[in-house]
Amino acid sequence: MHADDSSPLARAHVATRLPAQDLDRARRFYAEKLGMEPADERPGGLLYRCGTSEFVLFKSTGAASGTFTQMALTVDDIEAVVAELRGRGVSFEEVDAPGFRTQDGIAEIEGNYPSKGARGERAAWFRDSEGNLLGIGEPVR
Repeated sequence: MHADDSSPLARAHVATRLPAQDLDRARRFYAEKLGMEPADERPGGLLYRCGTSEFVLFKSTGAASGTFTQMALTVDDIEAVVAELRGRGVSFEEVDAPGFRTQDGIAEIEGNYPSKGARGERAAWFRDSEGNLLGIGEPVR
């Protein structure tokens, strides 16, 4: 099943928004820990680009709940990415939930969306400086 092409949003570009109580602290985290610099900025907001996607860190007085994955990034080699980020000081979550549990920060998850052509996914999660829960996934073919 796919989006109805007649929908005005069917071909829209999607961009994630992540709250940051301290935008300067968040900028440092993304630069130092993730190796990312803003592609653009405006008062109260930092725009980042990953491939053809983008996300924004915005100044907010609210705090992220951190109880669910707020943004996920798909990578080709999760072990290499996790090792690189750990080397930069990123701490990965250990998860023990119904259906999967992490081992050394990486979970094996059964099943995937048929359109992705994968039988499963390997995933890892970490929090940014603002408490946003971010995921990294690698499709298992």
